[in-house]
Parts: sequence; C-alpha cells; structure tokens
Amino acid sequence: MLVVDRAGLIVGANTAALVLLRGEGTEPLTGRVAADLLDLSSDPRTWHAYHEVLRGREARLSRTRRIKHAAGHSLWVRVTVSPVPGSEVVLLSLTDISARRELQARLRHLQMHDPVTKLANRALFFERLSAALEAGAYEGTGATGRVGLCYLDLDGFKAVNDTLGHHVGDRLLAAVAQRLTHCADRAGHATGAPLVARLGGDEFALLVEDSTGTEQVAALAEAALKALQEPFDLSGRRLSVSASIGVVERHVAETTSTGLMQAADTTLYWAKADGKARWTLFDPERNAHLMTRQALSSGLRPAVERGEFVLEYQPLVRLEDGRLRGVEALVRWRHPQFGLLTPNRFVGLAEEDGSIVQLGRWVLRTACAQARRWQLEHPGVPPVFVSVNVAVRQVWDSDLVADVAQILEETQLAPELLQLELTESAVMGSAGRPLQALQALSDMGVHIAIDDFGTGYSNLAYLSRLPVSVLKLDGSFVRGFQDGGDTPSDPADAVIVEAMVQLAHRLGLTVTAECVETAEQADRLRRIGCDTGQGWLYSRPVAAERISGMLAEL
Repeated sequence: MLVVDRAGLIVGANTAALVLLRGEGTEPLTGRVAADLLDLSSDPRTWHAYHEVLRGREARLSRTRRIKHAAGHSLWVRVTVSPVPGSEVVLLSLTDISARRELQARLRHLQMHDPVTKLANRALFFERLSAALEAGAYEGTGATGRVGLCYLDLDGFKAVNDTLGHHVGDRLLAAVAQRLTHCADRAGHATGAPLVARLGGDEFALLVEDSTGTEQVAALAEAALKALQEPFDLSGRRLSVSASIGVVERHVAETTSTGLMQAADTTLYWAKADGKARWTLFDPERNAHLMTRQALSSGLRPAVERGEFVLEYQPLVRLEDGRLRGVEALVRWRHPQFGLLTPNRFVGLAEEDGSIVQLGRWVLRTACAQARRWQLEHPGVPPVFVSVNVAVRQVWDSDLVADVAQILEETQLAPELLQLELTESAVMGSAGRPLQALQALSDMGVHIAIDDFGTGYSNLAYLSRLPVSVLKLDGSFVRGFQDGGDTPSDPADAVIVEAMVQLAHRLGLTVTAECVETAEQADRLRRIGCDTGQGWLYSRPVAAERISGMLAEL
C-alpha cells in the first residue's frame, strides 16, 4: 500500500509495496510521484480520473497498469485509489496480477491457435478480419484502407489421410503451415506480415491488412503456390501436394466479413473447377452469372406450380408441297425478374436438380391438350402432330410410358399425333430401361424422333434396332446449304446430308431438316429427298393462336 498526499507525492509505503516496486533493501519510496511510478499519467482519461480522486471529487478509481520493476522486468499491477476519510491523503492499494495475466495470455493463445500447425485458428482469424474491416479504423492513419485475402485449400488432402493415416496428414499440415508462414514473412511490408491461419481441415487463409492492391495479394498467392509445389520430406516419406487459392481484394468500406468470405469461398471453388493447382481472382461478372444460375435453379420447381412457363410452337412443313404437317412445342419461362427465358437458360439446370421431370410432364400435358384443341377447332383439316422434347432423366426418374398413356387418355389425343424427341447421344446408347420405354411408347403408336442427328458418334448398325421413326438433321448441316449467293454451299454437307437421308429411307425412317432459313436450302433439301423442314423460312416459334390461324388458311 502507498499513502499519497493531495499533490500526488508518496508520503508513506509499507514493506510489501517497496518489495513489489523496488525489491528488498532499496531506498524508500517517500517523495516520489505516484503517477509516474505507476504509469497513471500516460492515459489522459486515467490521469483525469486520478486527479479527481486526489481533489476529493471522485470516491474511487481502479485501473490495471503494466509497470517496470527496478530490476528491469515488467509486471501487471491492479491499482485501486481511495480517499482516507478525515484526512488529506489517499490510499493506493497495489495487487500483483502478473501470474493471472500470464495464465490468461497462455489460455488465450491456446484458445486462438491451432494445436496441429500452431497457426492462428478460425476464431483469431475472424477477430483480426473484423478489426481490419472496422469502420473508421484507417481514418487519418495514411493507410490504404484495403484488405486482401487468399483462401487456400489443399488438392487431394483427403487421400493422404485415407491412405497414410491422420498422423501423416497432421505432419503434412504442419509442414504446409511452415511454408505459408515463410511466404507471409517474406511478403511483409510496413504494416507487418500477412496473418496466416488454419480455418479447419486443409483450409488456410492469408489475410493482408492494409493491402496495396490486387497485384500484392495475387503475388502472395503465386508465391504460396510455388512454395507448396516442392515435395515434402516427412521422415523419409516424400509427398507432393498442390493447392487451389481464391483471391479477393477490396476496399474495407465496400465489404463485410461475410461478404469477403463468401467471395473467397466462391473463388476457391472456381479455382478447383478450373483444374486445381492454381489461384483465381474474384470476378464480379462471373459471380453475377453464378448468382443468376443459382436464382434460376432454386426457382424452377415453384415456377411450374405458379404457372410461369408457356409454350410456343414452331411449324414442321412438308417440303414436297409446303403444307403444315406438325409443330414442335418449345417451352419458355416468363421469369418475374429476368423476363422471357429460352430453354438453353434453364433446361440444363432442370436436368441437374431433377425438376425436369415435373417440367417435362407439364410440357407434355399442355402440348397434347393444345394439339387436341386444334383438331377439334379445325375438323376439316388433317390433324397436325405435336413434337415434344424429352430429357434422358425423364426416362430414368419417372415412368414416362405411364405418364404418356395417362396424358393421351386425359386429352383424348391419338398416339400417332404425338412425337417425342430425344437427342442422338441419349438414344444411340439406350439399353435396359430406356430402350424398354422407347419400345413401349412405339408399340403404343407414339412416334420417336432422334434430335440433332449427325452431331454425335453414332453406331449406325444400332440405329436399325431402335424403335425410331424420324431423324432430325442437325442445323449445322443445313447452314450454308444453298445454291448461289455470296456464300456457296459446302459440297461435303451435301454429300453427308444425301447419305443420311438415303440411309434413313432405307431403314423406313422419315427425315426432318432443322434451321431451314432460305428457299435455296429448302429446294436443295427437297431434291435430296428430305421429307420435312423446320426453320425461320416457314416461321419462328409462335403462340398457339398463330398456329390456329395457319390451320384456318389450309
């Protein structure tokens, strides 16, 4: 304990205070300025509060201070200042809390560091990241106010754990941590080296506070990749690993911890998808495309229930006389945010998540009902068939035969007025359940067409055993397939088309040419023997009412 007068001078001290501050056998503390001895004047707020107690305006003050012992070492002291009633002095009680602070520091270090790699762990990383992004942290400091992040994941690390055991995996992680730390130390600048942290598993992060720009963070990522390319020697065992790194660099005012980590995670995924063993910089346009894709994917199933899909129909015309023979049903999505979307924007997504089954069933039912409606509205005209595209997943994930039979019964459409289109790659390799389904549909009277024929690697011998009745030649053979004009036709296209038409006819199949855009193309295709044409020469995809108008003119 110390007794201090109103002027702040020590007027008395017990032996314990002398030993704590100066050691045994030293000169007394009387006459010394207590504030200087206990570091009460370095902090303006503490200095003001201390003076208020000395003047009798405040009843008590308590502070923790780090002070220098006369022997040279530092210690932590809890200082409590209280007036002595009825006197002109105040009492300072000193408690040595150095051991407690040291224990707290050790516990915090254990709490904030990874035991395997000795790096900062996830908790400390996010604490530092939050501090780096704190509003106003860089004002008036001359700092850049930017932050960079390299989010790293080892390629194939799971295989190391699975084949060599977790003890080898842990040693590899520790060796990786050492190399990353070395890279960070070499990349250090005025504000210090980047923080290297293990976020969990084989994921690491390098946080660049006050970064100077994208180039600096990208250079750090490149250095990390090169450092990890060198093989690791672990007790005679030689291991080689690679890493994928997502790189993000932003102004702190333009991001949050969540936003920065989401961008880094997305960019790391890109690096993996692009081939691994590389770093990839965050691309806002690519991310916007990904977000759009995710928005479309998540909205597919509800969109069917909300009735956001519509059908358009493109005429299929007999080349011999130009008469309307049928239509192809083409689905469109009237998206509330993105407008009218064509199938190439969402069908692939629907196939991935399985919603193509629900969507395909709706398309089939709607198209059959419309074909039957045309038949009833125009009884004096030969009925037109409707062609509907079918995805392979519809054959595998649903009972397509039962669905078709039920829809034909509900709509009262004759089976021969329905044509199902499957891509060449799907049909030519059909076996087992798909082949059985196609055969059952053909036996029912439904026509089966191979779409985009000529683009895959066809087993032509297998074609004769399939229950197929129509081949649709891919439009790539038809483009430029014309006489005269600035762009002469390719003789090879003519030979290929003629050969495919002859092959189809000998197998008892009819042939439809897609993407017919000019009269010259139509005439050449007719002379070669192609049966049906489809393309902008005849009509773009139109609403059902336009098809009704065409039927009325027949």
